[in-house]
Amino acid sequence: MSKHIFVFAGEHSGDLLGSSLIQNLKNEHPNLRISAVAGPKMRAENIDCILPMEKFQVMGFFDIISYLPKLISQFRNIRKWIIKNKPDVCIFIDYAEFSLLMQKSLKKKNLPIKLVQYVSPSVWAWRARRIKPMSKSLDLLLSILPFEKEFFSKTSLPVQYVGNPLITKKESYTYLSNWRQKNNLSEKKPILAIFPGSRTHEIQRNLPLQLQVAKKALEDHPNLQMVLSASSHSDLIEKVSAQHFTKPITIINATSNYNLMKNTDFALATSGTVTLELALHKVPTIVTFAITKKDLFLARRVLRIRMPYFALPNIIFKKELFPEFFGPNFTFDNIYNALNAYLSQKKCSRDVSSNCSKLSAILGTQNASICASEQITILLNSRTCESPSNKSPEFIIQSQ
Repeated sequence: MSKHIFVFAGEHSGDLLGSSLIQNLKNEHPNLRISAVAGPKMRAENIDCILPMEKFQVMGFFDIISYLPKLISQFRNIRKWIIKNKPDVCIFIDYAEFSLLMQKSLKKKNLPIKLVQYVSPSVWAWRARRIKPMSKSLDLLLSILPFEKEFFSKTSLPVQYVGNPLITKKESYTYLSNWRQKNNLSEKKPILAIFPGSRTHEIQRNLPLQLQVAKKALEDHPNLQMVLSASSHSDLIEKVSAQHFTKPITIINATSNYNLMKNTDFALATSGTVTLELALHKVPTIVTFAITKKDLFLARRVLRIRMPYFALPNIIFKKELFPEFFGPNFTFDNIYNALNAYLSQKKCSRDVSSNCSKLSAILGTQNASICASEQITILLNSRTCESPSNKSPEFIIQSQ
C-alpha cells in the first residue's frame, strides 16, 4: 500500500518551499501519493491539487474581514477532505493562523494522521502563548532558524532545525562574472545598493530617507556608485527616485538581486529576508524600518513585542551584526553616520564581513528541503495504521 501525504501552502514562499520538498519526497518515494493546497510551483510537480493556493491570497485588514466567510468555508472543506481521505502525514507550510487552527481541530478528532508544521510561527517575537497549543497538536515542527528549538525546550514537541532555504538558494545560484559590465557599472568603483522593500508602504516609508542618505554619501564619497533594487512596484521606485536625483540612476530587477549582492560593497536595506541574504553575501548593511507611532504603540503596548533586535541577522547572531534603525531611531543622522562608518573605516567593514562568516556557520550548510524530506520519511515509516490506497482524491474542493 502506498503512502499518502497532504501539503498545505497558503503563500508564495510556502509554495516555493513546498515544491522543493515534494521533489525530494518523490525522489525517496516514487509511489508516494501527494495531495495539496498548492500554488503554481507545487502544481507543476504533478500532484493532486484539491484547492489552488491563490484562493488564500488576501491582503489588508478589511479585505480579510470581507473574505472571512469564504476562508471559513475553505477551512471546513479542507478539514472535511482530510478527515475523509486520512493521509498518513499532513504538512502545513507557514500561514500560521490558518495552519494552527486546522492542526488543533484535526487533533481533537484523534485521527491516525501525523501533523507537521514546516516553518515555525515567530513565537520568539510575539504570541509565545502559541507554544503550548502547538506542542499539543503537532507531531513535528520543522524549523528554518537555529535558535527556535530552545523556545520549545520545555515541551514534548520534537523540533528539528532543517537548515535555512536561503543557504541552498545561494549555493545553487549561477552568478555572472561580467555582471557589472552588463549593467554599465565600473569595475573599480564600490557599489552602494539600496533594497527598499517589496510592499508599497515599505517603499513609501523607507525609500525617501534611504535616497537622502545615499545622495549625501555620493557627495562625500565621489568614487561611490549607487544601484537600486526593484523587487516590485518599479514605477513607484522610479517616481520616488526622480524626486531626489535629477540624473538617471541604475535600477536592477530583483531577479538579479544575488548578482547585485555579489558585487555590492555596502547596502541600505529595509528589514526583511533580504537582510539575511545580504549577510550571507557578507555585505556591510544598514537595516531600516520606518514605523508609524500608531504601529509602534500597537507593537509595544498591545502585542507586547519585546526584542533586543529586530533585524533577522542580528536575532540569529544574538548581537548587533548590522546597525538597525527602527521607529524613532529611523533618522537621517543615525543612518548616515552608520553608513559613513562603513565607507570611511575599512576595519569596520572587515569586522562585519568576518561576523557574517560566523553567522553562516551558525546557519550551517544543510539543504532544508532534503533534511525536511528525511524527517517526514521517518514519520511515514513510523505509521502503524493502514495507509489509504493509491487512488485519486475522493472529491476536489470546488473554488469558492
